[in-house]
This record gives sequence, structure tokens and C-alpha cells, in this order.
Amino acid sequence: MTETIKTLRDSAAMRWIALLLLALAMFCSYIFMDILSPIKDFMETEKGWDSLAFGTMQGAETFLNVFVFFLIFAGIILDKMGVRFTAVLSGAVMLVGACIEYYAVSASFVGSSMEAWFNAHLNYIPVFDQLGVSPFYEGMPASAKLASIGFMIFGCGTEMGGITVSRGIVKWFKGRETALAMGSEMALARLGVATCMIFSPFFCKLGGHVDVSRSVAFGVVLLCVALIMFVVYFFMDKKLDAQTGEAEEKDDPFKLSDLGKIFSSLGFWLVALLCVLYYSAIFPFQKYAVNMLQCNLTLTEATEGFWASDTVTIIQYAIMLLVAVGSFASNFSKKMPAKIGLMAMAVVALVVYCYMGYMRGTAETIFAVFPLLAVAITPILGNMVDHKGKAASMLMIGSLLLILCHLTFAFILPMFKGSAIGGVVVAYVTILVLGASFSLVPAALWPSVPKLVDEKIIGSAYALIFWIQNIGLWLFPLLIGKVLTNTNPGVDDPTKLDYTWPLVMLACLGIAALIIGLILKVVDKKKNLGLEEPNIK
Repeated sequence: MTETIKTLRDSAAMRWIALLLLALAMFCSYIFMDILSPIKDFMETEKGWDSLAFGTMQGAETFLNVFVFFLIFAGIILDKMGVRFTAVLSGAVMLVGACIEYYAVSASFVGSSMEAWFNAHLNYIPVFDQLGVSPFYEGMPASAKLASIGFMIFGCGTEMGGITVSRGIVKWFKGRETALAMGSEMALARLGVATCMIFSPFFCKLGGHVDVSRSVAFGVVLLCVALIMFVVYFFMDKKLDAQTGEAEEKDDPFKLSDLGKIFSSLGFWLVALLCVLYYSAIFPFQKYAVNMLQCNLTLTEATEGFWASDTVTIIQYAIMLLVAVGSFASNFSKKMPAKIGLMAMAVVALVVYCYMGYMRGTAETIFAVFPLLAVAITPILGNMVDHKGKAASMLMIGSLLLILCHLTFAFILPMFKGSAIGGVVVAYVTILVLGASFSLVPAALWPSVPKLVDEKIIGSAYALIFWIQNIGLWLFPLLIGKVLTNTNPGVDDPTKLDYTWPLVMLACLGIAALIIGLILKVVDKKKNLGLEEPNIK
């Protein structure tokens, strides 16, 4: 018997179109989030940013969210104004911040009165300097200071967008395939990481002339696309509310006392701690991963012929999409021959992609495989949580894989220095496993939040988790930069850095996350939170 369709939400096609709009917007935001990561070496040689300047600027993304509590206000805005208004607002804020960052790294900024002003100012910030949390420091390049301000504004928009998308998925999929939807959204969004790794260096080096602003401009254009996606979603969501009679603005206004309901939940705090530990070991790592591979792999970059051409970049990206589409679609194929055929196509395409990355000899194309295994298994994991449960157990497995991957990067990968093939194979396998580990979080953690708090304050609950998460996302890019600077005295070549201690630090975060996961499982069993139970009953 087919389900009676009364509203857009009752139509599976309309639910997944709404999800696609939200996912595409986050796909574009993920690209800009790491747009400078694969060209860290060029930021040093072309803009004079060292590891400390790079890390400080990257950490600035979450500064306003953490220290001005913008994410808390974003959650209140979301609960008060609703999903569609907050979605469009987040897209506009992201675009404004991106435009500022583009100007900071463009040729127009060099020699301008703005550059002179930033050189002379923001070297000392009262209170923040005393606390050791200032987003600037004396001697920080002017371009890095202005880029930090743009990235702060972008960070407000992207984190607001993150909680809005999570709330939107709950709105459209509650009581249905919530975990599958959240997992699928994150799988598509994280393809942005691979897209960034491939195309940011491509645009930077286009035409044989290095210009980092071209990479940022590419990201700005995509954020225009993200804003368009949010606008289309606005009208779709408005029609849904007209059909259901629901009001975007709540009849019962938000009260600060509602936060007490969240703070009193032990399960909420454990999920929030696990989130900050886990994400702090992933997102900051992404910003340094390409440079880490440059330092630990023996690569010979192709400088002429097919492997050095712009054409090979397009072909490799097309093959990457083939891997993603084939592996993702195999999860939804009901016929076994088709399922096996799609998966086989994805595996063959992945092998071809990896071979092309090796032949090109560039670290960014090697790290671009990071989200591909996640795209394949996230829908599987989400479907399992929907129908079988075991969310807390998945989080523990993810933490174990996280620890093993960072320790492999720290101690095993350097052992293959000098062995081109061996090092690349170890790197590919470890990166794929790390991506698989990452897929466990959206499939298991985010769909668990509605089980811990009332529906009325889900937006605020997500905002609080994101705020706590942002503390780590602000701190650890900065810490990695400081540790790199302090453990590599006198090293001027950005491809000769020793990454051992930063990676050990990230592995320790995984150990802490594993401990929290164990505690969460015990508390879930004792308090019957339902984290191990399926979403669809």
C-alpha cells in the first residue's frame, strides 16, 4: 500500500529535493571553508604567511561564534524565525565574509591604504590578548588579518547554515528516514572537500602563473550558488507550511529558561563533548593535511605532458564523481545485479582515480579521496541507525578508527619516505579509512539530538552543540600552527616540516572521544535515552 500524499513532506521525491537543495548549499560552503588548505605552501611563498599566520587565520572562522556567542544567537533566531528565513540569512552572511576574504588576498589589497591600516593596527587587542585568545598578533601579515575578519563573518554564516540544515532535515524527515537523510546530506556536502582539493590548486596555478586570489574567487562564485539554493528552498518550505498550517514563527516565544532543559541533560553534554573532540581531530587536520602529505611523501610532480595538463584535472574530477555517484546510488538499488554493478564501477573508478593522483604527483589530489569512502557508506550507516539503531556504538568505532589513522600518519607514513609507491599506498588507505570514520558522526550523532531535547528547542540544542564544537575548531588550527612553529625551529621550507607532534595531539583527541563514547553508552543504557534504538519503529 502506498503512502497517502497530503503535503510536500509526504512525497518522497519532494522530501529528497528539499534535502538536495540544502545539501548543495552546504557543498558550496564546504568548498570555501577549506579553499586555502591545499595551497598553504603558496600562501607562505606568495603572501608571506607562516604556519602561525595560516593557523591563526584558519582558526578565526569560529572566533565570533565562540567568543561573541553568535551561534547561541543563531539558534535563538532559528527557533524564533524558522528554517527558511535563517537559511537565506546564513547564505547572505557567508557570501559577505567570502568577498572580504577575496579582497584580502587579491592584488588590489597590496599597497593600498587598507593594507597600511592593517599593518599599523590590530596588533594588540585588550582582554583577548591577556587571555591568549586574540585572533590577531603583532607581526601578523595585513592580508592575513583582513582575511581573518572575512573568515570570521563567513564562519558565522556557515555554522548558522549548519544548524539550519539539521533543523530543516528534522522538519522534513521526522518519523521517516532521518538518519539516512542526514548522512546523505553530509556525504554530498563533504564532496566539497574533494572538489576544493582538486580545483583550488587548479585555479591557483591556472595558466602557469600562481595567483591565490583565483582560488578564493572560485569559492565566492559557489557561495552565490549556495545562496540561490537557499532561496529556492525558502519558497518550497513556505509552501509546505501553507499546506500543514504550521507557522514559521513560534506561538510560544523562546525563553532563556528553555536552555536549562538542555543544560540539565547529561546525554546532551556527552554528545556535545564527543562532537567537539571528534570534529577537532578532523576539520583542523583538513587544513594542514595537504602540507602534511607534502612533508611525508616522496612525490615527483608532473611538469609537462598529459599528467601536467589542465585536461587531466577535469578528467580526474569526473572520475571522482563517478566513484561518488556509483557508490552512493548502489545503496538505493533494490536489484542485486544493479547494486553489484554500480559498486564494481565505483571500485574500478576509485582505482583509476588513485592511479591518476599518483601519476600527477601532487598531495592535494591524493588527499581528495578523503570523502569518497564516506559517500559510499554513510547512507548504509544512516539506514542502519534508522532501522537497527546502535548510534552510540558507531560513535565508539569512529573514535577507534580516528586514533589509528592519526597515529599512522604520525609514525608509519614517515617510514615510507623515499618509497614513492609505498608511501602513496599507505596515504591513500589511511585517508579513505579516516573518511569512513568521519561518516559515522553525521549518521549516528546528529539524528540522536532530537531524542535528547524537546522539539521546540531543537534549534537551540544544535546551536549549543555547534558552539561547543566551534571552541575546538577555533583552538586546534591555532594549536597545530603553534606546535609546528615550535617543533620546527629554523625550517624555512614549508615542505620540510615535521608533523609528528601535531598528529599525536589529534590522536589524543580521538582517545578522549573514545572514553566519552564509552560513558555515553553506559548512560544511554542506564537512563534509557534511546540512542541505541532505531529511529523508525
